[in-house]
Amino acid sequence: MNLLLLGVSHRTAPVDLREKLDFSSGDVGAAVQELASRASVPECVVLSTCNRSEVYVANENLERTRRDIIDFLGQFHGLPSEAFTEHLFTLEGREAVEHLFRVAAGLDSALVGEPQILGQVKEAFQKASERHCIGPLLRSLFDRSFIVGKRVRKETALGEGAVSVSFEAVAIARKIFGKLEGRRVLVIGAGDISTLTAQHLRTSGVGEILITSRTGAHAQTLAEQVDARAVPWRELSATLATVDIVVSATGAPRHVITRSQIEAATRRRSQPLYIVDLAVPRDVDPSVVDIEQVILYNIDDLQARVQQNLTSRTAEMERAEAIVHEEVAGFLARQRSLSAVPTIKALRKHFYAIRDAELLRREGKLAALSPEDYARFEDVTRLMIERLLLNPTDQLKALPDEETQVAYAEMLNRLFRLSEHDNIDEDVRSPDAKSRRP
Repeated sequence: MNLLLLGVSHRTAPVDLREKLDFSSGDVGAAVQELASRASVPECVVLSTCNRSEVYVANENLERTRRDIIDFLGQFHGLPSEAFTEHLFTLEGREAVEHLFRVAAGLDSALVGEPQILGQVKEAFQKASERHCIGPLLRSLFDRSFIVGKRVRKETALGEGAVSVSFEAVAIARKIFGKLEGRRVLVIGAGDISTLTAQHLRTSGVGEILITSRTGAHAQTLAEQVDARAVPWRELSATLATVDIVVSATGAPRHVITRSQIEAATRRRSQPLYIVDLAVPRDVDPSVVDIEQVILYNIDDLQARVQQNLTSRTAEMERAEAIVHEEVAGFLARQRSLSAVPTIKALRKHFYAIRDAELLRREGKLAALSPEDYARFEDVTRLMIERLLLNPTDQLKALPDEETQVAYAEMLNRLFRLSEHDNIDEDVRSPDAKSRRP
């Protein structure tokens, strides 16, 4: 059984094409079941996220299966094949295994180390399993990918440290306050960066979020997007005294938050006031950093921390890649040992068939033995066979590549003419068969 992967990702296709080939917005289970209905696709998994749509297939005919997958993608999404084939990437065997392991580890993500992808891989496998589209190869492959993802998260710091200023602003808030539940937030401005930071804060579990902007309609629109409450611009000073976190990104030509406003807001304050100034020019008078209880970060402060995090992630990537390479080698070695099993079984059956045939031929001469002695005699011959087979069995499983293993297997088949013994009764060939003596 071969492993084949076809797909598009943020590395190979523009976002408008990825949107057209997206499965995640629909019924992924129905899609994988439809693909599995094709004769060339005995096992399959469809992995679809905002950055990728990938089809993993175990098959016996790579070229035919590739054609069927392309036909499926076109028919399912209502696209002519020429609209997407030049953006498809195709991986087979080892390369497909390595790709999935890197995906599960977060190494192939647009944001390296992002934690959501492992859950998405698990979900894709679950949907295929529920539709009975999983067989031995893909079950083994995906089960191992989950282990790879967990190892990378446990043994490296790949996912630690924010790599965007909005994420870093929220990460600092957690360090200042610990849990963010119940913390009140004021977002000043309603542009893209304000929106993104408000969304991160909302998903981090803060309490009430207040939005203010010189344009009230913009504040109301953002408030509706992030489940917040819009407050009038004229109430800015009063609101500052009621919140724990302030995020400002207005694009105003001069400071919109003055030192006097912050001094008034913190006059009777015992808790820290965390201010994030994401604007250029700056929205907040930088001298407020001298006020007790005020913690101020501007865009340069955050970008410097993000750069440190990126540098750290680069070092962690090397450790994560080493784990992936180790796991790929181990997975392929296990697969090769499994592919050797039919030859090993045939060889053992051949030896036992010879042993049992000789015992049967000499049954008259062995009749004088007591049942106990006969049983011991059978045990001795069985142990001799097992000792003789031990080294060739281990060597066949340990061969470095599939091509060499196939060549050795063919040699063993020719040397011992194993195919000629296919019709030997299973009970005769089995080492676990009971004694043939009545």
